[in-house]
Amino acid sequence: MGLEVVKIGGVSPNSLSFSSSVTKSPLVPFNLKAVVLPLTPQRKLSGLCTATTKRNPKRLKYSAPRFSRYEQGELLYVEVDQSGDDTWKLEPVVKLLKEGAVGVIPTDTVYAIVCDLRSQSSIERLRRIKEIETSKPLSILCHSLRDIDTYTLGFPRGNGQGSTNVFRVVKHCLPGPYTFILPASKELPKQCIRNGITPKYAARKTVGIRMPDDAVCQAILEEMGAPLISTSVKWAKGEEWILDPVAIADVYGPMGIDFVAAAGVRVADPSTVVDMTGDSPIILRQGKGPKQDWMIVKEDEDSTTSVS
Repeated sequence: MGLEVVKIGGVSPNSLSFSSSVTKSPLVPFNLKAVVLPLTPQRKLSGLCTATTKRNPKRLKYSAPRFSRYEQGELLYVEVDQSGDDTWKLEPVVKLLKEGAVGVIPTDTVYAIVCDLRSQSSIERLRRIKEIETSKPLSILCHSLRDIDTYTLGFPRGNGQGSTNVFRVVKHCLPGPYTFILPASKELPKQCIRNGITPKYAARKTVGIRMPDDAVCQAILEEMGAPLISTSVKWAKGEEWILDPVAIADVYGPMGIDFVAAAGVRVADPSTVVDMTGDSPIILRQGKGPKQDWMIVKEDEDSTTSVS
């Protein structure tokens, strides 16, 4: 099959809003190449335009496709600028997510496989694609502190007896490359939570929350109006992250993902994981986010820290 070029009506992307750029724009044409990765029939979602081509990751990488829309059963690959200047291109990604799709988006650390938090079937399919056991936790990507307040019990505020009050200072870390472990609220779907991450908190149901400092990720979250379930993209049966979106499409396309929102190659530097369920914030994994003076390294958790 040969590559089909799709012409999308529109004006300069810099002059368009996210929500109206495709559907309401004047018909001033500009040429955009569509690249398709034919995949399994399990991802047949409605509302996709027609385009056909031979699956070719190298062509995908070097032809620098600007925008792609595909017929049912095929992978959607959208390439956007890391700066977020052309996030209008993400409208079909948001549409698919709202329909129950599972796909890949960038964060401020590595790429993540995501789905709509409100869709139970999508969460189950994400687990099958990533081969994640039901006992394993899933993180959520949030757009604002309001999302965190809705789906968790919030950040600890201290008790005036030596426990840390980080509510006022944690806002300086967000958005940012941190995963904060917090007690889950009743609003969070049961598929996302499990018992606590350490024996000390085994009786608590917790969830890892992220508010990435990434323009593309935040644009998607804003349009979704709800958090996304998230798990990092790694090589199958491996512990190393896949950092190139072309490789991600090649590996996870046949496994059932519906789309890839590509924003350049990432760096193998994951988020810093901080457990906020105890008396003091404990760093469980040091990553891209720097240690704050109110955080305690796991090995030194017996020490105490206070924040005014």
